[in-house]
Amino acid sequence: MGSLGVGGGRRFAVLLCAEDSEYVRERYGGYLGVFKAMLADEVDAGESWDLFRAVAGELPGEAEAELYDGFVITGSCSDAYGDDVWIRELLSFVKKIDSMKKKILGVCFGHQIISRAIGGKVGRAKSWDIGLRKIQLSLTSKPFSSLNLPTMLSIIECHRDEVKELPPKAEVIARSSKTRIEMFRYGNHIMGIQGHPEYTEDILLHLIDRLLQRNFITKSYAEELKVNVDVCEPDREAWKRLCISFLKGGL
Repeated sequence: MGSLGVGGGRRFAVLLCAEDSEYVRERYGGYLGVFKAMLADEVDAGESWDLFRAVAGELPGEAEAELYDGFVITGSCSDAYGDDVWIRELLSFVKKIDSMKKKILGVCFGHQIISRAIGGKVGRAKSWDIGLRKIQLSLTSKPFSSLNLPTMLSIIECHRDEVKELPPKAEVIARSSKTRIEMFRYGNHIMGIQGHPEYTEDILLHLIDRLLQRNFITKSYAEELKVNVDVCEPDREAWKRLCISFLKGGL
């Protein structure tokens, strides 16, 4: 369960929507460690990051949520269109912090669950999307216009569900040949990313093995994916700059 940091610095919370694997826990300090490596300010000792295991029903209360500057909602092996108790509770919480105009960054499942919470539709894609993919940014959109980013960015993908439809006030800000809604923006406080800007190639290889063990993918597909992992590097620094600018800046 998360606990608020001390001091007057900014406070952020990671809402974990999957159980940490032993490998990620030991190597990276769990997904809290993975996201902190991308988003935390190593210089600002007053900045605090807390973890709430949303998948286990752990979420901040309303008064506690008020004290956070922003929230990050992670990926998951669950379906964002599911009806599990913890998913319904997470949907309600997202609606609550949306009404508070808190910054919310959703990644993969998080991207999908936010869309569903604010009135969009999510569902199963035609096929898995695993590996590196180039996505096309709408550079005239507010999140990108001041960052001098290239038109295309490479990101690690690992999903078989997707956002099918956004509510009218949401804006598609990136797309790919595989997925029509790779990123979206809602107001000035919500951004969803279908890919995984926080992933390393090492984490992707680990996940391919886990998907194979659970019979989600075939052995031949897993071997093909592993061969292609080293083809190119994701644009991690650009994604880091973009996500930090959104979560902590004025974007």
